Amino acid sequence: MEIKYLDSKRLYYAFLAGGDAVISNQDFLNKINVFPVADADTGTNMASTMRSIVEGTRIYSSLKDTSRSIADAALMGARGNSGIIFAQFVHGLSTEIQPEKRIRAEKLACYIKKAVGYAYESILEPVEGTMLTVMKDWALSLEEITKKSTDLVQILHHSFNAAQQSLAATPRKLKILAENGVVDAGARGFVDFLEGIIKFISHGQLKDLSKKTLIWLDSEIHTAMNSAAVQYRYCCEAIITQSKLTGKDMQIQLSDYGDSLVVAGSTEKLHLHIHTNQPAELFYKIKNDGDIAQIKVDDMMQQFEVSHARKYPIALVTDTACDLPDEFVKKHQIHLLPFQISFGNNLFLDKVTITADQFYEMLKTEKHHPKTAQPIQKNIQNLFAFLTSHYESVIAVHISDKLSGVFQQSLMAGNKIKNKPVTVINSRQLSVSEGLVVMRIAQAIEAGLPYNDIIAKANEWIDKTSILVDINTLKYMVRGGRVSPLQGMIAKLLNLKPIISLDSEGKAAALGKSFSRKANMEKIITIIADMHKKGKIWNYAIVHSQAEERANVYADQLTGMLGAPPAYIMNISPVVGVHNGIGALAVGIMYQ
Repeated sequence: MEIKYLDSKRLYYAFLAGGDAVISNQDFLNKINVFPVADADTGTNMASTMRSIVEGTRIYSSLKDTSRSIADAALMGARGNSGIIFAQFVHGLSTEIQPEKRIRAEKLACYIKKAVGYAYESILEPVEGTMLTVMKDWALSLEEITKKSTDLVQILHHSFNAAQQSLAATPRKLKILAENGVVDAGARGFVDFLEGIIKFISHGQLKDLSKKTLIWLDSEIHTAMNSAAVQYRYCCEAIITQSKLTGKDMQIQLSDYGDSLVVAGSTEKLHLHIHTNQPAELFYKIKNDGDIAQIKVDDMMQQFEVSHARKYPIALVTDTACDLPDEFVKKHQIHLLPFQISFGNNLFLDKVTITADQFYEMLKTEKHHPKTAQPIQKNIQNLFAFLTSHYESVIAVHISDKLSGVFQQSLMAGNKIKNKPVTVINSRQLSVSEGLVVMRIAQAIEAGLPYNDIIAKANEWIDKTSILVDINTLKYMVRGGRVSPLQGMIAKLLNLKPIISLDSEGKAAALGKSFSRKANMEKIITIIADMHKKGKIWNYAIVHSQAEERANVYADQLTGMLGAPPAYIMNISPVVGVHNGIGALAVGIMYQ
């Protein structure tokens, strides 16, 4: 078989065949992954990138349009260092290819050589002995062979030998590979990609390839091989559109925030990847440099602990509307599903890429009122699948289903898990009261209470839990559409300060209103005093939105009355603050 030119259809099926080979070998790639971090996910990341290409690509009559479609899909779906480097290579190829229906070998080799340059530029400090080196050596081989042959099949076969030799030499160029007795996983993935193309050209059929793409699966969970490898806790990725910075400028700006920094694409659409300990600071810094359109953050340290140092047989999951101190969450290995928060075109992950202080500052200064969205369904499914592979069972506790649809989403995801028991609980609570429910379940898990006993007691604990919210102003509820402008105006004119709670179904309910903050506090203290007379309180906590001084006054009064300080005082989570606004305060209480 002899092929003299490349057209759109051949390019598309070449990527299909190469991607299929990478996916087939992803487990092996994960096992040999030691650089830049031994997080055992290079195969998963490359497979995810390939699948995005297949699912997001269209074949056009113009080779350039098809290559651009492949590049866009790669940039949007790329995962990890290896995936983004590969995506940048494809982006470079699509940029260099001219508007033509077909190209011959010599021109293709020229385009590929230039595309490798784009891949190198995506990394602030390129390291030899990686995928970059194999790409470069393969491209140089292509350039040499096209001087002797015009047959693409023959050219690919000969240049593939050069890629294999370059792969075998990676341990000589990168010490960590030699120490572990492996080749570079990303480089091996690229060689697998080339091999898939060659095998398909030689023996494959389109119908077989099309069927295989239907069953490709991927997971976005990292599992680190050892804790020492996790120098930076969070693996962050984002799509930045309409960037004011070039990829190189963004690399320089973010270079002090961590390592494994890769920026691929153009100012129209950049794909950022970085390992960092400061995700919130990082994204707060770049929010004015472009639009943060997509975002994903993995806690690699927590994933390592789950895989190698889990404390309990039961996994506990909640959403970020649950207000609990970070120390408690980390101590009890609680898994958080973050809500999405958007200010205009900038997207953030609640409590992960935006802190409460940052959020409330933006609430004061941004012209757009923030909007919220539930955790992504796929992320919930991936988390449950990951947890059930390491725990005996899973309990997920969520914000009231009358306030958010995340409970139903989680329930659907849990029902798909067949190998281990997964129970999804509607807390019928919010913020601090949801936090107390999760706290009690976490302590029951720590005490060794059996799974079924915890499930049996959970609703009893929920029934004994209440929240009292002291709202400072209805301004933010008006902005968010929860209260009509007329109601807001009347409340402002009369200086009304509402007290909000949740009823037995978890719906918001007004408990009363006052004409001053002092009167509100007195009413809430009186309500809690009446509760205290009826039964012993197990615990209570206070949350606020930039009202720490007022929270401390509440704490002093309640400590004197109840005989114990609150379990914690903390800022209300951003996703709850969207509607309650600045100055709000809430007390959560649970009976024995």
